[in-house]
Amino acid sequence: MQFTPKMIPLAGAIAFAFAGAASAQEQVVRIGHVGPISGAIAHLGKDNEYGARMAIDELNAKGVTIGGKKVKFELLAEDDGADPKQGTAAAQKLVDAKVNGVIGHLNSGTTIPASKIYHDAGIPQISPSATNPKYTQQGFKSAFRVVANDGQLGGTLGRYAAEKLNAKKVAVVDDRTAYGQGVAQEFIKGAKGKGVEIVAQQYTNDKATDFNAILTAIKAKNPDVV
Repeated sequence: MQFTPKMIPLAGAIAFAFAGAASAQEQVVRIGHVGPISGAIAHLGKDNEYGARMAIDELNAKGVTIGGKKVKFELLAEDDGADPKQGTAAAQKLVDAKVNGVIGHLNSGTTIPASKIYHDAGIPQISPSATNPKYTQQGFKSAFRVVANDGQLGGTLGRYAAEKLNAKKVAVVDDRTAYGQGVAQEFIKGAKGKGVEIVAQQYTNDKATDFNAILTAIKAKNPDVV
């Protein structure tokens, strides 16, 4: 069967984006997947990996051809633990394995540093969930995303708080990850653009579980929305 864009969205994206990486003699297309398979959000990383495996199984079942030759897709999965250093190590491992393309990473904080490694190696990358605008603003023609970025997500939430929730005063809590910072900054822009006052901006981290001090500080500001 010749590839057509009518396949399921992710399967179609894989075949289309990575087709140019397969040479005329190549029979196997190796796709890397990177996500946090360990740590606090391992369940999210596993979900993404399962999605990639399902898409590849679908492609192989349909018998995709590239350049007139039937190809088999194979998935090489790596764990980045949602850690930027581990993420770049995983990226280099996939580059050394000579993958034809990469699905990942999950977090903006791992996707952004890894993207340069893939770009320098000429390997296309599709992140299923990285939203920080910087990812696709670096000028890398090999970097793609399939979700809205923080400007669209955070900005829309900020306008929603003003227009739908009628908020006049808002408090913002930011976990200082690339994702958290990006969404918070764009939320503030969107809210301020609608005349909302940001009465408090607090910071935490993605490992924290006790927010009593933050909530106490915010309560004193009497915000309409947090």
